[in-house]
Amino acid sequence: RPQEWLDKRFVPPPADGDRMGHDEGVPGAETKEVFARRVYAAMDDILKRPCEHQIIVTHGFALTFVVAAWIRMPPDSLGYVNLRAPSGSITHLREDDFFHNRQLARLGDTAHLDGA
Repeated sequence: RPQEWLDKRFVPPPADGDRMGHDEGVPGAETKEVFARRVYAAMDDILKRPCEHQIIVTHGFALTFVVAAWIRMPPDSLGYVNLRAPSGSITHLREDDFFHNRQLARLGDTAHLDGA
């Protein structure tokens, strides 16, 4: 549908209150809470794989939830979080081998696009 269709229906989240369960006014759309839990479940499945390196491809809105799931941020605390990265960028997530701490090493790196 055209952006104009969404713009006429979209209800922005409140400044305070239940931002995760907020109905954005689009019939059939998921709440941020439902979407977050779906991404967290997908990340749980991905992280169970015995791989040294993995590549996850996503769109911008989901990136926040992928990173939050990686660092094990509770989904209920995501009401005000929004990580942005340019299209085609790479975000690097790392876990150290000793402490098993997880980090957001780079967000939205576009160095691979230089000279393209």
